[in-house]
This record gives sequence, structure tokens and C-alpha cells, in this order.
Amino acid sequence: MSQQNNTSTFHNALAGSQMLFVAFGAMVLMPLLTGLDPSVAMFGAGAGTLLFQLVTKRMVPVFLASSFAFIAPITFSVQSWGLASTMGGLMAVGFVYLILGQVVRWRGTKMLERVLPPIVIGPVIMVIGLNLAPIAVQMAMGKTGDGSLELFAYNDALIVSMSALATTLAVATLAKGLFRLMPIMCGVLVGSLVAAFLGMLDGSKIAEAAWFAMPNFTAPEFNWQAILFMLPVAIAPAIEHIGDVMAIGNVSGKDYVKKPGLHRTLTGDGIATSFAACLGAPPNTTYSEVTGAVMLTKNFNPVTMTWAAGFAILLAFCGKLGALLQSIPTPVMGGILILLFGSIAAIGMSSLVKNQVDLTQQRNLCIVATVLVLGIGGMVVGTAEFSLSGISLCGVVGILLNLILPQSDRHTLATRPESHQENSSD
Repeated sequence: MSQQNNTSTFHNALAGSQMLFVAFGAMVLMPLLTGLDPSVAMFGAGAGTLLFQLVTKRMVPVFLASSFAFIAPITFSVQSWGLASTMGGLMAVGFVYLILGQVVRWRGTKMLERVLPPIVIGPVIMVIGLNLAPIAVQMAMGKTGDGSLELFAYNDALIVSMSALATTLAVATLAKGLFRLMPIMCGVLVGSLVAAFLGMLDGSKIAEAAWFAMPNFTAPEFNWQAILFMLPVAIAPAIEHIGDVMAIGNVSGKDYVKKPGLHRTLTGDGIATSFAACLGAPPNTTYSEVTGAVMLTKNFNPVTMTWAAGFAILLAFCGKLGALLQSIPTPVMGGILILLFGSIAAIGMSSLVKNQVDLTQQRNLCIVATVLVLGIGGMVVGTAEFSLSGISLCGVVGILLNLILPQSDRHTLATRPESHQENSSD
């Protein structure tokens, strides 16, 4: 029995390190783009995930880390009011989640089911995945996630990224036993070996880094201007959170909206975000790429995320390990993320199919088409002070269209023969 427990612990730890590999690229890219400390972001992600698990009784297999929805707001806020005031505004964002959680607890999930049916959630989940697609492609081509800087030559980057992608695909579909649970890790290893052969690996930063390095924690300050600026931004990750919780539920075959409850997941996300902001880390959100990894590996054990969180905290204090992970060439992660982000979009499509959403009905077609184009096309609505775009915009539009557009008569007519048949049999 003891040997069996040790084997199970080893497998969970190995799977947890794989999940961290998946989240690492985006988790570190976000603070790098906004000028925050990546080590603080890693600590905030790990600690935030553990707090989330505490609130949700460790039932949901998700990993929380840096939210891309806050890249532009954090950049603007730091320039306008400074880093400490920005963190104060982000703490307030966490309290918005807490309020939403209590509203759900008070009114129940029926209100959400009416406001967020599959016809809304399906395309929103698809937008979450497809919105991330350009980041994966840019990284696969040897550029930064936003495409602003070329890090590696195009031909070399393509060879590395495609070798990582091909390895991940092969292991996920052909491997057996334990190796089938490690497609991403195998992709990282093979991609890194190919990158080393092409001279794309730089070990100088690893040699210079100290074994132990304290992250650059920053205490928050409270500035009402920064707080009021940040509060509306919470709409985007809140909608993304709901979509991710439903997406991981579709993948694992469990209804996490009911158990542990959406009020608990929202509360857990809020506590994680506020705690991260207390330290100078970016706000946390449920990571879509990790959801894709869960779908790919079929590993639904939340203990895996506990290990991933523990490794994230460890890396935050270990300079050499952090430098080692940061030395993985961008194209390696880009190749793997192509598959993972596509998996998220496929989950959204699966939600529509599974719930038998009829896209031949004009009402349903209008909602899905509008949400997809607004979400993927980059539409921005609002002013310089407050605007909606991407996930937040398509989520709000999907909700409004679902509430405003009249239900099709076709559904009513289709149910009548069935009811008549049941009455006849009686």
C-alpha cells in the first residue's frame, strides 16, 4: 500500500510539473510585458491557486495565474499612478469577485443559467481559445507573444516549434501508460533539444543566477483614481472565469457550477487576486491553457494543481530554476500552445453540440456569429477611460442578445407533436 501511495504521489508531482510548464510561458510573459517581477507573479500564482483550492475544497482542477485581460490597464495605471497604487486598484478587483460570489450564493445559479445559457457560453469559450491563438503563432515563429520583437530566426523557430508540436501530438495519441500523461513535457524536452542543436539555448543566465533569490515584493497603496479605473476591467476575467469553470466541467464531466458552486469559485478567484495584489503580483485568473492541458491529458485530479502551485512557489525563490525555465526558447512553448489554445476553442464548440444548439435558427446563428466576430476581430467599444473589448465585449453582447432577441417559434412547434404523442399513449 505504501509503495502504491508513493507511486501515486510521484505521478501527481510529475503531472503537476507538466501543468506548470504549460502555464509558465503566459504566466511570465504577462509580467514581463507590464514591467512587473516574474518571480512575484510565480509566487502569486502558486499561492493564489492554493487559496482557491482552500475555498473550493480542492474539487476543481484549475490553475490560477496572471490574467492577460489586465495587460493594457496595468501598463496605463503604472504610468499614471505608480506600481503601488496599481496594486491597490487590483485588490479592489478581487473584492468585485467576492461580491459576485455572494450574489450567486444569494440568488442561486438559475439566474446565471438564464443569463448564460450554452448559446452564450459556447462561443465565449471559443473566443477565449481563439483570442489566444495569435500569441501561440507569434511564439512559434520566434517572436514575442505580441509579435513586436523577433527573438529567433524564422526558419530555426519553425523547426523547433513544429518538432515540439509534433512530439506533443504523437505522445498524446500514440503513447501508452505514464508517457501518455506527459505529452507537453515530452514536447518541451524534444523542442529544447532541437533548439540546443540549432544554438538557440543560452545558458549564461543560468550560470549567473543565484540558487536563492528573494522576489521583489511590493506593498499596495490605495488611490481612488486607480481603483475606479480598475473596477470595470473585472468584467472580462469574471466572464472568462465562468466560461473556464464551465469548460473544465464539460471536459471532466462534472458540474462545478453546482458543486463546489460558482459562488465558491468566484470567491476563491477573488481572494487569490486580492492576495496577489498585496504582494505586487498581477491579478489571477483561471488559466485556459491549463484547461486545454487537462483535456489533452485526461488528468482531472485537483491534487495535480496543488503540486503545480507548490512548484510555482518554489521557483519564485530559486533563481537558478527560474532562470532554467526562462531559458526555454519561445518557439518551444509556441508549438505546444498551438494545440492547447485550439483545444479551448474545441471545448466551446463541443458545448454547443452537446447541448444541441440549433444553428439553423436565425436567433442562435445571430448570437454565435456576432459574439465570434466581435470577440476575435478586436472590436473596442467605449472611451479612453473605459472600454470593452475581446472577451468582455463579446460576453456582454452575447448576454444582451440572448435576453433581447425573441425565442424562435420553431422550438415551440417542434415540441407540440411530442407532447401530443405522450398524451395519446396515456
